[in-house]
Amino acid sequence: MSILKQNEKMQSVISYTLPKLYTGKKGNDWYVAFNAFSPVDGKMKIKRIKLNHIEKKSERRKYAADLIYRLSNELRRGWNPWIFSEGDGKEYATFEDVCTRYLEYITKMHEEKIYEKETYVGYLSYLRNMRMYNNSLQVPIAYIYQFNTEFVSDFLEHIWIDRKNSAQTRDNYLTFLRVFSSFLVQKRYLKTKPTDGITNIKHKVNHKKFRKVISTEHLVMIREHLERTNKHFLLACYILHYCCIRPKEMTFLRIGDFSLKNKTVTIYEDYSKNNNAAVITVNIKILKLMLDLNIFSYPSSYYLFSTGFHPGKLQRDPKIFRDYWLPHVRKKLNLPDWYQFYSLKDTGITAMMRSRIDTLSVRDQARHSSILITDTYTPHDLQECNEVLAKFDSVF
Repeated sequence: MSILKQNEKMQSVISYTLPKLYTGKKGNDWYVAFNAFSPVDGKMKIKRIKLNHIEKKSERRKYAADLIYRLSNELRRGWNPWIFSEGDGKEYATFEDVCTRYLEYITKMHEEKIYEKETYVGYLSYLRNMRMYNNSLQVPIAYIYQFNTEFVSDFLEHIWIDRKNSAQTRDNYLTFLRVFSSFLVQKRYLKTKPTDGITNIKHKVNHKKFRKVISTEHLVMIREHLERTNKHFLLACYILHYCCIRPKEMTFLRIGDFSLKNKTVTIYEDYSKNNNAAVITVNIKILKLMLDLNIFSYPSSYYLFSTGFHPGKLQRDPKIFRDYWLPHVRKKLNLPDWYQFYSLKDTGITAMMRSRIDTLSVRDQARHSSILITDTYTPHDLQECNEVLAKFDSVF
């Protein structure tokens, strides 16, 4: 193709008419419209951007003037609404359409088990509240290019001050908005992140975590109570306490993952917290209880904790453990409010350290990324002094 023909073709692609405001014959159909050449259809096509969602006419005119100015600049720079490439006008996609697309995106991420349920439910709530906030505005944003730093800042102020939420809640929303902004940039709706430059109110302080453990007396109470009322839930408590397998991971355990011969259970990388497969030592007490409950008589493909904490085909949500623990264990035995189901794991690790099991073995059983994490479970009364420093003397 000759340079002349290429120039002619390019000129046809960027052909356009400048946008104008139209109000309809009866003044009830407001929109900004312009024509641009469609290379697919081989002719000029009209592009309309409706404005009736803005209630006051004075606000419509103000909004239309700004939109016409922005569109005119984009058209002069070669933008064409009918060609989809970087900088091609995806920023003129409607805010609602993009939110719907993002909803589909996070739903897919959850279905593929990339987002945990807790994360997914949180994002759904943040997204819903952001859309509700926009719809409550006197002049809501209509197009995604209007999702800018000013909008983000005003929305966060609304969450924190108007709705009287905590600074932590406001920061949680900011975290969501940063993820949403990254999505917009990656999908080329925007060129920069509107959240850039907006900081958290609360700053995390790197305190050493204080571990609250369940007392020996209460552990005995819990064991005796569950031996009488629900041995299958007692098995779940044992696995959390002795194997340090997290509740979410427990919902993935299948009977075939256990080896009676080797006294081990395999955790696979596709559901482990750190995305690493591991072989965990299974305490003899757990194996004896599994044999008493005839666990190994079920098909190896069955989930260990299905309906009613019995083996079955159905995988359950991790919250089943917490939902049973609260009314049937903690409240039933009148235990302290800070005793959580997960406390059994912290208590188990602390008990291992108190039993003088070497720190490396405890680290591997708990699958900690660093021995420093394991050290945080060491009871204060077991933290020994440095003998060299204790005997050190100077002339003072």
